[in-house]
Amino acid sequence: MRPHARALLVSAGLVLGGAGIDTFATFPAAVAREKEGERHPHIHKAIEELREARKELKEADHDFKGHRDEAIEQVDKAIKQLEVCLKVDKK
Repeated sequence: MRPHARALLVSAGLVLGGAGIDTFATFPAAVAREKEGERHPHIHKAIEELREARKELKEADHDFKGHRDEAIEQVDKAIKQLEVCLKVDKK
């Protein structure tokens, strides 16, 4: 993995898994899911945000100095893993 792509993933991980995760609860969709009793509203919101980031990467007018393709691949993998987590949750 290229160093810049790794830095992007680490940064995204920190935002999604650390300091920034509390801010997701303020988004209307996450709040609505929490009120409806949906399990793991932050994971659902992370998937939504990753899909938006993927779209932004695909539509960008440059390739981020050659890192776009790998970033898109890693975003796709992250989305897939989060979807698997939700699918195997038995509760």
